[in-house]
Amino acid sequence: MAVKLASALGAEVTVLSRSAYKEQDAKDLGATGLLVTTDDAQVAAARGSFDFILDTISADHDLSPLIGMLDLDGTLCVLGNPLLGGPKLWELGAGRKKITSSGTGGLRQTIEVLEFCAEHAITADVEILPSSAVETALDRLAAGDVHYRFVLDMSDLDATA
Repeated sequence: MAVKLASALGAEVTVLSRSAYKEQDAKDLGATGLLVTTDDAQVAAARGSFDFILDTISADHDLSPLIGMLDLDGTLCVLGNPLLGGPKLWELGAGRKKITSSGTGGLRQTIEVLEFCAEHAITADVEILPSSAVETALDRLAAGDVHYRFVLDMSDLDATA
């Protein structure tokens, strides 16, 4: 959703990913490119090139490579789960970089985003499974075989049970 929203707002968007297999998905969502974070040459070439990075990684990870890719006065917004201990303070001071986070917005902000999404035909990409496939969904989650998000369709449940 972040790629779709940023693109609709006119930003030049680069998706950061651990592997190149998401490149076509990134472009389909509105990104202009993909940077493979496990490729040291790509990460080195991107040093100081981003104004803003939205970090949504849900597993422990080091923020230092992301901070290194920020330009002067760049901002890293952490929504994910950074490695405990955080970055070294000198990494932020070199280049006047900032780290921030974001909570959820209130009702007014939610309405504004939903209206923006409606105006720009922005929807969430989900895979719908019947609720009877919950075990399959959990197995696929554990295997990392989820394309964006699962939604369980509860209409297959017997309302009288």
